[in-house]
Amino acid sequence: MKEIKERPLPLQIHSIHFNADRKLESFIEEKLRKLNRFCSRINDIQVILKLDHNKGVVKDKIAEIRVHVPGKTLFAEERRWTFEESVEFAVDAIVRQVKKHMEKLRE
Repeated sequence: MKEIKERPLPLQIHSIHFNADRKLESFIEEKLRKLNRFCSRINDIQVILKLDHNKGVVKDKIAEIRVHVPGKTLFAEERRWTFEESVEFAVDAIVRQVKKHMEKLRE
């Protein structure tokens, strides 16, 4: 039986004004792997993590995800209490966009 080799994600993670730990980066990579199921031609994925703070008080964690596929750039931004929640919701939005984009290409 032939083993299916998963291709590595062209992923860049940027954390603004803090250092993301390896656990968070691994979580992001794991969540974004599901994109390989819907599109094999992803050129680049950029994830930007930011803290939303006002007068020194951190309110929300922001995750921005930008996915470059041939002919289109897909974008999602989510603000939640934790980075994990922000990433999950942003990935769900990106998956919906990728599916929609791939359906349009098939038509």
